[in-house]
Amino acid sequence: MSTKPNTFPNQKQSQPGKEYKMIPEPEYIRRDYKGSSKLKGLKAIITGGDSGIGRSAAVHFAREGADVAIVYYNEDKDADKTKELIEKEGQKCILIKGDLKDETFCKNAVGKTVKALGGLNIVVNNAAVQFPKSDFKDITGNQVRETFETNIFPFFYLTREALKHLKEGDCIINTTSVTAYRGSEHLIDYSSTKGAIVSFTRSTSAMLAEKRIRVNGIAPGPIWTPLIPSTFDDVREFGKDVPLKRAGQPSEVGPAYVFLASKDASYITGQIIHINGGEIVGG
Repeated sequence: MSTKPNTFPNQKQSQPGKEYKMIPEPEYIRRDYKGSSKLKGLKAIITGGDSGIGRSAAVHFAREGADVAIVYYNEDKDADKTKELIEKEGQKCILIKGDLKDETFCKNAVGKTVKALGGLNIVVNNAAVQFPKSDFKDITGNQVRETFETNIFPFFYLTREALKHLKEGDCIINTTSVTAYRGSEHLIDYSSTKGAIVSFTRSTSAMLAEKRIRVNGIAPGPIWTPLIPSTFDDVREFGKDVPLKRAGQPSEVGPAYVFLASKDASYITGQIIHINGGEIVGG
């Protein structure tokens, strides 16, 4: 790890349309991570794959031999960078720009993936938004709708369409959060959607078990991604309250997606992997 614990400066919340620089830069994959063809020949679609945890999963997938479709909202520069990183690994990448809240867009995104990559084996439902509020009265109806329509509705839209193409041995991986288990006084609507994702994962895994399609999830704790400085005013204390006393890097989460997508996890479904710096949570 090149990043020292607890060295995050006070980065003010970014304004829409403005760029900000993350200090330190997130690490998406370790320099010494060696691929071993765990996902060779497989095709994946990753929502929110342009940056953060999604980018880390995408680059790890590519190093393990998978082609990847990145679904993103409007961060063109981030998406282009992710595509560059994937192609540097010798794998194919397509970018699909649009709003996941749109059911038709989700359907078309799957279709474009299958057409461009020649199939679909791995679905990663990862895209999310969060709007911290310290007072419940400030949580507006519009905010609640935005959070739920972004964080959980697309899981239904994308999964339903993907199931037309997934077969035995393929998988779905959902990104939930530690907040689904211990809550968050500043992220009530966000935490609620992440709890819904846990239930979605467990219920869908039960439905698809007979088809031998595995459905699992990952619950990250404090991970240093662009979502953090863009939504919190002061990140100097970010990650200090977990046993390891620091925030994690995306590079420490990406390998878990590889594991769940590979044959190494062939006997695992309906489960959540907790990557949170040592916080003990149930489930």
